[in-house]
Amino acid sequence: MTVLMNEYEFTATTPERLDVFLAKQITDHSRSFVQKLVLDGHVTVNQKMQKSNYKLCNGDHVEVVVPEPQAISIQAEDLPLDILYEDQHIIVINKARGMVVHPASGIYSGTLVNALLAHCKDLSGINGEIRPGIVHRLDKDTSGVMIAAKDDLSHTSLAEQIKSKTAHRQYLAIVKGNIKEESGIIHGDIGRDPKDRKKMAIVAENGKPASTQFKVLERYGDYTLVECTLMTGRTHQIRVHMTHIGHPLIGDPKYGTTKSPFKINGQALHSENLSLIHPITKEKLFFSAPIPDDMAKILIKLRTRTKNK
Repeated sequence: MTVLMNEYEFTATTPERLDVFLAKQITDHSRSFVQKLVLDGHVTVNQKMQKSNYKLCNGDHVEVVVPEPQAISIQAEDLPLDILYEDQHIIVINKARGMVVHPASGIYSGTLVNALLAHCKDLSGINGEIRPGIVHRLDKDTSGVMIAAKDDLSHTSLAEQIKSKTAHRQYLAIVKGNIKEESGIIHGDIGRDPKDRKKMAIVAENGKPASTQFKVLERYGDYTLVECTLMTGRTHQIRVHMTHIGHPLIGDPKYGTTKSPFKINGQALHSENLSLIHPITKEKLFFSAPIPDDMAKILIKLRTRTKNK
């Protein structure tokens, strides 16, 4: 394979569908994105355009040209923010469940970035126009502590702290089943699920190293409250790792094995604590966000049920 900016060249080695082959090769895009590239004429096989279901032959030469993304203007929106801390360099938010962090995949309004643009005069520009100020992300249906940077110097420092693990992130999760161990560390490279490109999974190839430390806080028979500490920061990491050991999160629509018996919109996962060094003052900072009402109500039910047994 050779790559030149946004151009790819591949040589097929096995007979398979064109879109399936490309989805395996171009791992930083979804299969639907790849199929659209084929549909829009950005993919050729032996210099001829083909359909997604075209059957490749051994030795076929495949070329892909990914078009430059269209410029998008992100508008400031006066949306409610639960601000835990703010100064001229950083802002720390308790993100609500259901709020998307930054515009993507056709969602350009109602995000945390839209709200931050209305609240802050300045945000760091390192991540570009779509993700100004965003140092790390939370899934749409994960609530809790998040930090954003108002200037590039602060952004660089915070990103390095997260990368070097000097910034610590702890989460609360309610999972299905009774975890046997009191604590442990889950290791497993995470990448695109080869069977479902919309999901992540522990994979043998093309994954990124990922480790999650967990500690059991409370047991309720067939459910467990755990504290998870991120040792790395991969997409859906806690959700993938807990599912991998047989304990998916309550309410997880993507990785859960059964429908949740509890009223919650999304996975029962909350970013409870974040500790770091202030990028400018070098002061040690610790932030905590209270558990959201939906998770609190689930815990009350579980504790009551367990007590009455």
